[in-house]
Amino acid sequence: MTRFILSIDGGGIRGTIPAAILTVLKNKLEKRDKRLPLHRYFHMIAGTSTGAIIAAGLTCPKPGKPDEPAADPTTLLDLYKRKGAEIFNIGLFRKLANFGGLFEERYDAAPLEKILRQMLGEKSEIKDALTKVLITAYDIQARRAVFMTNADKDHERFRFWQAVRGSSAAPTYFEPALVENLAKESHGQIPALPLIDGGVFANDPAMAAYVEGCKLGWLDKGNEIVILSLGTGSANRPIPYQQAKGWGAGGWISPANDTPLISVLMQGQSSTTSYQLNKLLNAEPPSFADGATAVTTGNRKRLNYVRLDAPLVGVNDALDDATPENIAKLERFGLTLAEKHDLALEEIADRLGAI
Repeated sequence: MTRFILSIDGGGIRGTIPAAILTVLKNKLEKRDKRLPLHRYFHMIAGTSTGAIIAAGLTCPKPGKPDEPAADPTTLLDLYKRKGAEIFNIGLFRKLANFGGLFEERYDAAPLEKILRQMLGEKSEIKDALTKVLITAYDIQARRAVFMTNADKDHERFRFWQAVRGSSAAPTYFEPALVENLAKESHGQIPALPLIDGGVFANDPAMAAYVEGCKLGWLDKGNEIVILSLGTGSANRPIPYQQAKGWGAGGWISPANDTPLISVLMQGQSSTTSYQLNKLLNAEPPSFADGATAVTTGNRKRLNYVRLDAPLVGVNDALDDATPENIAKLERFGLTLAEKHDLALEEIADRLGAI
């Protein structure tokens, strides 16, 4: 039996890119007379940070309609277009009060929390997900990675909206989130984990999802795992040595420089994961063209790992440029990426449609 995993990277407002790609995949499935929601095709959907927003939207039951997902690719894409500027709105007072985020988090988390509560509801938990889901975050008190997933009974008692809030608490952008672990409730007291963005260790959560699948026995008795991994575009602006050598600690985390340390950590982990899974899951690992799996008519039937990503050209690679102009460019970038790798998406749609 083949088990399918969808994995979505972190990347702030650049989540517009995988959301756009998923609208294309949805249309391809519908053309095959398959009109099921995406969670019916994938045995697990994993996401980090902005990818966690998408993963939760696709798997969390809609408030008041427990058999329907909270969102589909079209509504998620619309969320970035309509609400992106609200989430990444620094405000004049905050800008003046903390010099643009140098001494305090750059953004107030309240608008993001309101949006998550509205979309995911107040009470839905990871255990209620419509398929297996995995959301990553990092516990700054215990100093450990946190995997919130219903693939493991010990890690599924987190409220969806809080899990996503923790996963997307990017350092310097949003303050850490206190996320309640309902499984640990004792005498009416629920411990809360202080979480930050899962992108600090798993910006691309595909490897974490693969491990959870292995724990569930998905590779037993000749079964196989197929992963579709969606990036959020890779930053390609060089960091000049002459500039970086004078930055010091402040320069590496300064919002004025688009927090280059965060970008380097995220991109380094994502590129490492894609390299590892290409070698691990593809019997004859194809080359990577600008960060995407090179799918051809000759190898398309033999690939168990497909990665779609590309260097960001013609758009701002900042995580928080939520201007209408840049969001429109990100959407076009995602649709162009999907068109460029149409053969890969056709192959995935064929295999999903056979379920």
